[in-house]
Amino acid sequence: MSKQADDWGGLAAGIVNGAANGVAGAHAIDTGTRHHQPRRERLEALCRELLRELGEDPAREGLIDTPRRWASWWMEFIGYEPGTLDTTFESVSHGQLVLVSGMRVWSLCEHHLLPFWCDVTVAYIAAGEVLGLSKFARIAHQAAHRLQLQEQLTHQIADAIEHITGTGDVAVFGTGEHLCMTMRGIRTPARMTSSVLRGQFQRDPERRAELFALLRQ
Repeated sequence: MSKQADDWGGLAAGIVNGAANGVAGAHAIDTGTRHHQPRRERLEALCRELLRELGEDPAREGLIDTPRRWASWWMEFIGYEPGTLDTTFESVSHGQLVLVSGMRVWSLCEHHLLPFWCDVTVAYIAAGEVLGLSKFARIAHQAAHRLQLQEQLTHQIADAIEHITGTGDVAVFGTGEHLCMTMRGIRTPARMTSSVLRGQFQRDPERRAELFALLRQ
C-alpha cells in the first residue's frame, strides 16, 4: 500500500469524527470581492508607495514597470471569471458516486497575503443531474481567486457543488502547502489537509467506506 493510501486511511477516523462540526461561519462561494473592481491607477500608486517604504526607488531600472505588472496581477486575480458553472446532464445512474481528483488551485492566505496551493478532490452522489467535468475545476478556481483560508475554500467548493447539482451528498478534500509557513516563521514546508463530508458521506458508513476506497486507489 502506498504512503498516500496510508495517509487517507489514517485521516478517515478523524475526518468522520469532525465532519458534523464543519467550519463555523463557512461562506457561500460568492463574496463581496467578486463585485469590487479595483482601480488600476490606485494599485500602481500603492505599489510605488510600498517600494519607497521598503527603501527602493520605483523609478530605477528593474522596478519602473513593477507597479504596472503588480496592478495587472491583482486585477487578474480578483477579476477571475470562471465562465458557465451550472452545466449539468441527466444522470444515467441514480445514486452513482462521482469522484474528480487532481485539481490544483492557487490562492492567497488572508492572514499574510502570501500564496498557497491546494490539490482538490471532489466527490458527490448523483441525484437527478450530474455536473459537467470541467465545471469542478472552474468552481475550485473561482473559490480560490480571493483572499482565502484552506478550510473555508473546501466548504465554499462543497456549497457550490451542492447548490448546482441539487444533492446534499458532497465531499471535498484539499491538501495544500502554505508559503506563509514555508518562507516565514518556522520556514518549514508542510502540507495541510482539510475536508468536508456531507449527507451520506457523513451519515452512512458504507458510503464513506466506498469513498475512502476510491481515494486509496
